Amino acid sequence: MLALLGGASDAHAAGMYFSDRGVRPMGRGGAFVAGADDLGAIWYNPAGVTEAGSAVLVDFAWLRFEPQYTREMRIVDADGTVRTVTSPTVKGSPPLIPLPTIAISTTLDESKRWVLVGGVIAPYIALAGYQDVVQGQPSPARYTLGSFNGSALALPGAWLGWKASDELRFGLGVMALVGWFQTTVTFSASPQDRLLGAPEQPEFDAQSQMRVGPMMAPTAIGGVIWQPHPMVRIGASGMLPMVVSSDATIKVRLGSSVAFDGAQVQGDQAHVRFVLPGVARLGVELRPEKGLRLEAAWVHEFWSGHQSITATPKDIFITGITGGPPSVRMPVIDIPRDFRDSNSFRIGMEYSFMAGGYRLDQRAGISYETSAVPNGYLSLSSLDFEKVNLMIGGSLHLARHWRFDLVYGHTFTSTTYVAPQDAQIPRINPLKGNAPLEAVNGGTYSAHADLIGLGTNYTF
Repeated sequence: MLALLGGASDAHAAGMYFSDRGVRPMGRGGAFVAGADDLGAIWYNPAGVTEAGSAVLVDFAWLRFEPQYTREMRIVDADGTVRTVTSPTVKGSPPLIPLPTIAISTTLDESKRWVLVGGVIAPYIALAGYQDVVQGQPSPARYTLGSFNGSALALPGAWLGWKASDELRFGLGVMALVGWFQTTVTFSASPQDRLLGAPEQPEFDAQSQMRVGPMMAPTAIGGVIWQPHPMVRIGASGMLPMVVSSDATIKVRLGSSVAFDGAQVQGDQAHVRFVLPGVARLGVELRPEKGLRLEAAWVHEFWSGHQSITATPKDIFITGITGGPPSVRMPVIDIPRDFRDSNSFRIGMEYSFMAGGYRLDQRAGISYETSAVPNGYLSLSSLDFEKVNLMIGGSLHLARHWRFDLVYGHTFTSTTYVAPQDAQIPRINPLKGNAPLEAVNGGTYSAHADLIGLGTNYTF
């Protein structure tokens, strides 16, 4: 199950929740906080599971994410001359990875006021594959992007909903990010101040593979729905942040320079720590007439807690470097992120009607979201933009038990330019951690994405 949910074969970095999740909720533009009323509520507002009854929900979505990046790098030569070098454009193509929601619920009492849910979900992360070689040279973006091939992550959990009265519902859930992730990225093992080679000289490239896990990063989510009038529902929910603190292995293959002919890497154990955000949601849904539902929602993600990814080696040494000391301890590697909180504003609608003896649902929604990544920290390993999502969806109900859902959406992003002098992401050097800043993430970033999904809900 973990491999199905999180396996990202030959997929490369992005690393953000580029879209919210769920086939039916995204058909409403992600405005599914007050109107949550099926098992899709486990992510948005668990108070909504009280209306799911005994049911099974399975859906899958594909995020077709296509970025491109033209790097500009500021280089200061030994004589103090400042140059800006523009590299060929790097383009990404998406792997075909269906991202699921799987949940099953049962009522716990005859009055059906208590509903228990178990399930597993996967976040909609933007993944893309990039060229290793561009115009005959190693990719100019190789120091900021890595492969996630071999990763397997999922969010299993359990949720409990209670319908206190016809007007008031509560929900609570616990989840945990479990499994492992594996990433490869290029380090630059060139000594400082160009003693042996020019910046980004391929002979000093050191290929690294970091495998983090098995991990368990728990979180909890709670929510409430209040219906003061048959035509008005108000919903609110909150999810705690997840702290990933896990053992890891770091394997480094040194470059082809003669300086490393007799060198060896001893040890491979490390500890990795970073924080994923908590989330607050608020929504108001209006039901002005039978079958018509309109919701406005606000979502705040606390990305400001994600300041860095820290990898602390445990007695990893590099020995036998020509002209170097007998043994060099690999230092703490701190990858700066410096994220900020993001906000999303959403409007969605849903309309149910009968046609040819079948019940049909039509959905549409639009949302605007701010970026969590400050301009200077944008890179191919942390891509996020100000974006507008346009979504449409629908459902077909068969008999009394089955519902089949579809969604299609397109994400429009703003092209972002990171001035080389403002860029903040350095190369990582296994000899001295983060080298003196010669930022490698300047340039022009753009992307667009499509969300395509289908699912089914069966009610017992």
